[in-house]
Amino acid sequence: MSLSVFIDGAAGTTGLEIADRLGGRSEFDLIILDDTRRKDSAARKEALHAADFAVLCLHDDAAREAVEMAQGARVRIIDASTAHRVTPGWVYGFPEISGRDAVANADRVSNPGCYSTGFIALLAPLVRGGLLPADWPYTVNAVSGYSGGGKALIERFEEDPDIAFRAYALGMGHKHVPEMTRYAGLAHAPLFAPSVIPAHRGMWVEVPLPLAAIPGAASVDALREGLASFYADGSIVRVAEAGAPAEMLLRASMAPSDALTLHVFGSTDGTQARLVAVLDNLGKGASGAAVQSLNLMAGLPETAGLAL
Repeated sequence: MSLSVFIDGAAGTTGLEIADRLGGRSEFDLIILDDTRRKDSAARKEALHAADFAVLCLHDDAAREAVEMAQGARVRIIDASTAHRVTPGWVYGFPEISGRDAVANADRVSNPGCYSTGFIALLAPLVRGGLLPADWPYTVNAVSGYSGGGKALIERFEEDPDIAFRAYALGMGHKHVPEMTRYAGLAHAPLFAPSVIPAHRGMWVEVPLPLAAIPGAASVDALREGLASFYADGSIVRVAEAGAPAEMLLRASMAPSDALTLHVFGSTDGTQARLVAVLDNLGKGASGAAVQSLNLMAGLPETAGLAL
């Protein structure tokens, strides 16, 4: 018997990608509202109360409204907005970090932010394992394709091909920082420097480490081995073997992917390292992560329907 899924906000970038991943899968039936009803509160509430699962692909206020609408329903919710990522009672939808059983058994799951996914994937295992300290003032430099900014940013980049690089959050505030701090297990918020490039999808998240200056920091090899051991039981997060290529590229023609690859590069004298996560901001950084959590919540294979 198939399970019903309502994507609230199905016309947005994340919603469309989730629908694409679920399309043709016999395990799920999508509850679809036509264009005349998808913004109608009564229709949305009816769909939320009829569904086994709902995925909220909405801005924060609308996501909170949807959760209120769902009160009293049996529906289990995955929220792709920022609204509930550090809210008590919600399970963070990063199964490798939060635990697969925790996600599988949850009624309320918050989908991680795209930048956060790369940062937490790199730091959380190393801090938990005592290979890096929790109280170091970490920095994170990141570059994303413009699709992560939603319709307005997509339109801006596609209408203005002269944009080569966009830096933002220059006031040191970004909505991903609270989840990055909490789920990486840090004592201090990281200094976060996000940017956008003229590519539709793709993401590079880097944490530079002056190992010689960090009290108690492990060696480059130990950092890599720690990550490889932590992710050894899954197939979505991969840790690259030792060795620095001559270059690494993000391509504007990147194909959709739900994988996440982690790299540890180190100087020859071992005094410096660069932790790097490469992912699709619309894959493991958004829609792919939601489908991964949905699979677990539905009792299905974790990687079903994912592009790996």
